[in-house]
Amino acid sequence: MTMDDPFQKPKSRAPRAGRLMAIDAWIDSTLYEAGFRASERWESLTIFFRRFRVTGWRRWFFELAGETFTLGAAGSIVFLALALPAFEETAGNWRAQDDYAVTFLDRYGNEIGQRGIIQRDSVPVDELPDTLVKAVLATEDRRFFEHFGIDLIGLGRALGENVRANSVVQGGSTLTQQLAKNLFLSNERTLDRKVKEAYLALWLEMNLTKKEILQLYLDRNYMGGGTFGVTAAADFYFGKDIKDITLAEAAMLAGLFKAPAKYAPHINLPAARSRANDVLTAIVDSGLMTEGQVIAARRNPADVIDRGGEKSPDYYLDWAFEQVKKIAPPGATHSLVARTAFDPALQRAAEESLEFHLRQFGKNYGVSEGAVVLMENNGAVRAIVGGRDYGHSQFNRATRAERQTGSSFKPYVYAAALESGMTPETAISDGPISWGSWSPRNYGRSFSGRMNLTTALVRSVNTVPVRLARDHLGVGPIKELTERMGVESPVSSHKTMTLGISGFTVLDQATGYNVFANGGYVGTRHGITQLLTHSGDLIWDHARDAPEPRRVLKETTVAGMNTILSQVPEWGTGRRAALPGIRSAGKTGTAQSYRDAWYVGYTGNYTCAVWLGNDDFSPTRNMTGGSLPAMTWQRIMAYAHQGVELKPIPGLKDPFLSADEIAAAGAKAAPAEGEEQAADDRPAALSAATTVLLRAMAERFRDAPPITPPLEAGTLSAL
Repeated sequence: MTMDDPFQKPKSRAPRAGRLMAIDAWIDSTLYEAGFRASERWESLTIFFRRFRVTGWRRWFFELAGETFTLGAAGSIVFLALALPAFEETAGNWRAQDDYAVTFLDRYGNEIGQRGIIQRDSVPVDELPDTLVKAVLATEDRRFFEHFGIDLIGLGRALGENVRANSVVQGGSTLTQQLAKNLFLSNERTLDRKVKEAYLALWLEMNLTKKEILQLYLDRNYMGGGTFGVTAAADFYFGKDIKDITLAEAAMLAGLFKAPAKYAPHINLPAARSRANDVLTAIVDSGLMTEGQVIAARRNPADVIDRGGEKSPDYYLDWAFEQVKKIAPPGATHSLVARTAFDPALQRAAEESLEFHLRQFGKNYGVSEGAVVLMENNGAVRAIVGGRDYGHSQFNRATRAERQTGSSFKPYVYAAALESGMTPETAISDGPISWGSWSPRNYGRSFSGRMNLTTALVRSVNTVPVRLARDHLGVGPIKELTERMGVESPVSSHKTMTLGISGFTVLDQATGYNVFANGGYVGTRHGITQLLTHSGDLIWDHARDAPEPRRVLKETTVAGMNTILSQVPEWGTGRRAALPGIRSAGKTGTAQSYRDAWYVGYTGNYTCAVWLGNDDFSPTRNMTGGSLPAMTWQRIMAYAHQGVELKPIPGLKDPFLSADEIAAAGAKAAPAEGEEQAADDRPAALSAATTVLLRAMAERFRDAPPITPPLEAGTLSAL
């Protein structure tokens, strides 16, 4: 090593350090110059905008305008977000009328109504009587040709009239809003529906002419008697072509738009004529006609064809029409005759029971609506009640509304438990339980220790089904079994599904429970038995063309579930549903905050599901499934079993209750979980002892040998 070695490294580092310092200096100077230039430009911009600074009263004006613009921009974003769900309703070919024309017959071959185009073509607005158009506009929307879909002036006027009268005497909805509701929405009274209705009204005004909107309104509205549109209504009520109706008849038709069921002239002619007179007054008040022009119509009100006062089973027909469109063979004629499973007597019984109990007890319980599905255990749907008044609301609560099932979901959980090998006597702990952060409790906030599955389900204990799902079954198998049992409504996969948070339709509830009633088979539900052409050719037959039913529950599961559920109306939560002397099975259900109440049950003959609640999802006054729904179910099923041969529930030998069973149930009954003490709201038709005595007499006469009359003289020799 030389003496120069220590100085070699510093010589090689010097150029590198200089370059780094130069780069650092360049970065510093560049950033400084950029900041300096930016500050200069900002100062120049500030000086420039100072020229526009205002003072005094002008400043307040510009400040208000600025705030308005800001809030308007934010509001536009919010309104756009609210509008998107409404515009989704317009997907598909919403203009197209259903091109099927179907005449429906009941199970006995009697015509019960029509759906589809009903072999009546739409008449253009320009060809309709001028008096009809004036009558409709005068009563429904006088400013129709002036507003943009939402009539702010009319809304303010209606609000003022309602405040002055201290009640709702005028509506603020325009004709376009009503059309939007009819085309895309339901009649449920919710804020979400009203928001959608307003947006869709604006959308219709932007995409259709006023004449097209009026045409759709006149063609699509329900007009009572199972008819849709003024053309079909004119033929149904007056036996006339729509072009030939008089002013009095036009006024009567225009009066139907407000409440078609209430003012249907074939049901209540005096009310229809009174409403028609109000329409004539509205025509005069709006300036479309003079009093002299309408006086003849006032003095000679319209008369109608006698239709016998029969109500059309419109909720059933709506559902049956959808079934026809699903099962009609491709390429078949679209003008059809459909034989249905509909039973008019059972339909009347279901409607009467629902209306009776809502009138008697609805106000006390804070409930206004209900729905019923009644089917024979072979799957034939005999009756559907989709609401109290089809004319007021065509929304079918039996087939379209999904409401929380509450405890009426528990049989699906227990069925999965029995499928896994458990029995009705399997003991499970009714004790405090937590599943993650969820700690469900029983209705009475108490626990009873270990109990068998029968007691747990009959008393509607909450902790036991949760424990079954958490520790033994899992949520997946329960969800899968429920879907296999024919439930088409979406089933929740959340752990709280065990206590019935899923929303089911009434039709789905009847379908699921019918699996217990018909021996464990699914796939039997049907409303259409045959489809024929008008010439009588059979193109579809349920017995021949429907898929074969399939078993989803083992026989042991069916027998076990029926053994458990048959005790619910005897000493459990469904005691008000008990049928005098007849064995039945079922389950109550009460949703969160008492918003929905159910009773779903069956005998060896029929399965029936009953739901009661409110359209706006408001809670009832502590109504449980064991109260009004069970009472409604009992009245329907008591009628349905009159004069029929009683069949046993699968797995249970006798369709009758013995005197010992009745006495044992009475002694065992006690206030149950989630239900108040069942009171006798009406006396039984027969006492238990009388029922047993009559049954014994019937069996004695059935088993007795036939009485042979004495032979006449000469008969023996003739033989």
